[in-house]
Amino acid sequence: MNALRLGLFAATAVPALLAGFCFAQKPDTASSDWKAIVQNRLLLYGHRNWIAVTDSAFPAYADPRIETIVVHEDMAPVLRYVADAIASSHHVRATVFLDQELPFVDEHDFPGVSELRKQIAATFAKDQISSLPHNEIISKLDEAGKTFKILFIKTAGTIPYTSVFMRLDCGYLTDEGERKIRTAISAAGSQQPK
Repeated sequence: MNALRLGLFAATAVPALLAGFCFAQKPDTASSDWKAIVQNRLLLYGHRNWIAVTDSAFPAYADPRIETIVVHEDMAPVLRYVADAIASSHHVRATVFLDQELPFVDEHDFPGVSELRKQIAATFAKDQISSLPHNEIISKLDEAGKTFKILFIKTAGTIPYTSVFMRLDCGYLTDEGERKIRTAISAAGSQQPK
């Protein structure tokens, strides 16, 4: 009788245990504490790092310098949170890149795109935003990712070309301030004896 019970146990329990080991899934990459991740990365990140809030079809990169987290929330509130967090930091500011294709996504094909375009535009100052073809933005990310860390935040969004790519720049040095420094360096160099 004991041998029969042991045999039944081996026939049913052991395969189930092994299946658990062989087919165990990785922990869900969705982060319920994504806001803490954003805050943590902002402390770490600086000039030339990127943070992107993307639609759900955006791919995960193989390079470990490029981190992807999944947030099961709509794009607009996630984008607002990230943009506000960047704006509240003292050391970085965002230069925003939008896909040039976005204005051509039709409301009839993707209901809600018109409202989402308005929400994206309302999140940033006009002088913060540039539009480039999607492939050019991806090329910029690919190049930056060779050296600098990037954070992708995948949302539940299902409208194409709505991803928002934010290149971080120095928050306490404006573009005009940088030009002034470069002009002074150039002027000093031209005054050096040859």
